[in-house]
Amino acid sequence: MADTQKSIFVTGAGSGIGRATAKLFADRGWFVGLFDVNQQGLDETSAMLPEGQRISMTFDVRDRAGWARAVETFGQATNRRMNVLFNNAGVGRGGPIDEMPGDDIDLVLDVNLKGVINGVNAALPLLRETPGGRIVNTASVAGVFGAPNMAVYCATKFGVRGLTEALDVEFSKYGVRVVSLMPWFVDTAILDGLPAGSSEGGNRRIRDALTENKTAIYPVSMAAERAWDAAHGNEIHYMVGKEAERARFFARFFPGMMRNQIKKQFSSSDS
Repeated sequence: MADTQKSIFVTGAGSGIGRATAKLFADRGWFVGLFDVNQQGLDETSAMLPEGQRISMTFDVRDRAGWARAVETFGQATNRRMNVLFNNAGVGRGGPIDEMPGDDIDLVLDVNLKGVINGVNAALPLLRETPGGRIVNTASVAGVFGAPNMAVYCATKFGVRGLTEALDVEFSKYGVRVVSLMPWFVDTAILDGLPAGSSEGGNRRIRDALTENKTAIYPVSMAAERAWDAAHGNEIHYMVGKEAERARFFARFFPGMMRNQIKKQFSSSDS
């Protein structure tokens, strides 16, 4: 890594928003650390980036020791600089909470929330050593309003939003900003892991319902552009898509109206 080059550590880099963001930052001259639990996905992402401008390593964000190894490897490649930690790895599981397998509940909590906390603690020393260090946590519009059949997933994203707001204040003493990326529905595999309703035997995914209702599904490239904004801007939450902005507005100013609309849609999908 060149002495003047900026660096970003990306989890969930093997696909989706992580891959698109890694490619965008590399295209704009950054050194990129690619990290994911999926070796094949990492290899595919690595092939899209110039040699000498990236490193890659597999590890599970649930594993604190794995985080320590990954951050140490990244620090060795960047002369102990980390301009941005992109805490992006996530999974989607859902359904009525009383029907969700315990293993699915644990997986969502451990990856989507605990994994983010693990990353914060592991990367903070490097971020503190880097002037203008920043953490970008991937939350979701699911962290703005609760949706049925997504209770555990929403809980993690509300948690990431709260964690972000708290740490942005807490880490101000270190000169480290903490912000979040809050996408609307983006074209990733998570849409295939969340059910659309409880009446279809678990076979109908949320992607199917969105397509049938002609609801916007944004490309990962849009999320990557907003991740770039999140790495450079002054806001704390960065919404992805007009619908995300609209959801934030209604959740703030007309929460009853939004809740009634969600109930109406949920009742229709289960009938």
